[in-house]
Amino acid sequence: MNREKGFSLIELLIVVAIILVIAAIAIPGLLRAKISANEASAARSVREIATAEVAYNATYPQVGFAPDLASLGGTAPCSPSAATACILDDNVSAGRKSGYKFFAAGFANGGTTNSDFVGSSAPNGFNQSGVRNFCIVSDGTLRYSPGAPGLPPAPDVTTCLTYTATQ
Repeated sequence: MNREKGFSLIELLIVVAIILVIAAIAIPGLLRAKISANEASAARSVREIATAEVAYNATYPQVGFAPDLASLGGTAPCSPSAATACILDDNVSAGRKSGYKFFAAGFANGGTTNSDFVGSSAPNGFNQSGVRNFCIVSDGTLRYSPGAPGLPPAPDVTTCLTYTATQ
C-alpha cells in the first residue's frame, strides 16, 4: 500500500477543536485579569491625586486644594504655577488612564480657599475596563463603589462618602 504522509482532515479538525476549547476556557480569565489590573491602576492613581492635592495645598495655601484635575498636572516642559502645578502625571491630569476616567475638584465650603477636595475615577467601559468606581477625600481613605454602566466619577465629597471604605 502506498500511504501518503501528513495529517488527515479529521485529525486537523480535532486539533482545531481542542484549541478552541482551551481558548474558551482561558479568555474569560484573561479578561478578568485585565479588569483587575485596570482597577489596581485606578486605585493607585486616585491615591496619587490625593497626594498631589496635599502637596498643592501646601504649595499654594492662598488657593487651598486644587480647583480641578488639570491644575495638578501640566505638560512637559512644565513651569509650576497655581494653574499647572506639575505635581501629577500627565496621563492622570488629562483625565484618562488604563481604561478609567478621572476627576478631581476642590471645594471652598463657604470660605475663600478650597478646604476640601475629592479625587475619583470610573471605568470607561463598564465590565470591559473595570467594574468599580474609586474615590478619596481629604480624610485620605480610599473608597470604592460597585460601578454601573455610564456612571461618572464621584463629583463631590458627599457622594464619595457614601462609597465603602477600603481596608
